[in-house]
Amino acid sequence: MKRIDAHQHFWRYSPARYGWIAPGSTLARDRMPEDVKALLDSAAVDGCIAVQAEQDEVETDWLLALAAERPWMLGVVGWADLTAPTLADRLARWRGTALVGIRHMVQDEPDPQWLLRADAQAGVRTLLGEGLAYDILVRAPQLPQVPAFLDAVGEGALVLDHAGKPDIAGGGWQPWADTIRAIAERPSVVCKLSGLVTEADHVAWTADDIARYLDHLLACFGPERLMFGSDWPVCTLAADYPRVLALIEDFVQRACPAYRDAVFGGTAMRAYILSEPIA
Repeated sequence: MKRIDAHQHFWRYSPARYGWIAPGSTLARDRMPEDVKALLDSAAVDGCIAVQAEQDEVETDWLLALAAERPWMLGVVGWADLTAPTLADRLARWRGTALVGIRHMVQDEPDPQWLLRADAQAGVRTLLGEGLAYDILVRAPQLPQVPAFLDAVGEGALVLDHAGKPDIAGGGWQPWADTIRAIAERPSVVCKLSGLVTEADHVAWTADDIARYLDHLLACFGPERLMFGSDWPVCTLAADYPRVLALIEDFVQRACPAYRDAVFGGTAMRAYILSEPIA
């Protein structure tokens, strides 16, 4: 089994297009595939999934063009308006490309009930019916809506990004822990071990701060429904790539060493319907 980083971002930075990036931060510049390729090679990571960072189909087309020229970009989780009546047509024009899923940035959605809207749920059902994955990106206030959302959209490739964003920096536990358990009861949902360092104290976090959250995710989802994602370059706000990778490698070695291939490749291949990665 080859190794996959299931969550990376690329962009040509513009303050107008990427308003969530603080001006002057380490993220406020172009971030291209070649900027991370050497890190992947040194870590023996064979490929990645590129995930949208802007809610615009222009970015989706751009990511797909990048992937078409780089075999190690194994798939793209793009963006499309899931509430649009023309969604099926929009998805059809991407058939035969590297598109493996769609993500809507619910965490920034002005409608606090977006996940429970009938049009959004219908769009996700259409997406799942096309054999594509839906990445769930929420903050703590929206996480309790996820179980009802999952029941409404039904079976399919559903991926919880960033473990539902627990408040690691504040030591928060409930209602995150109980909601994660409820989400994990839906067997078609898998969880990305991604974005955790940026939910911790950016300066002072330690592996021990994150360990109980990882252990809870393992207890709820089991090792075969967890996947590694670095969340590069957003992770660099709190840690460099080798440290993020080491956090999950050490966790797997401690808690579920027999499932290393699943966490570092197999789960991503299954969720995103990937063929054998290209080295």
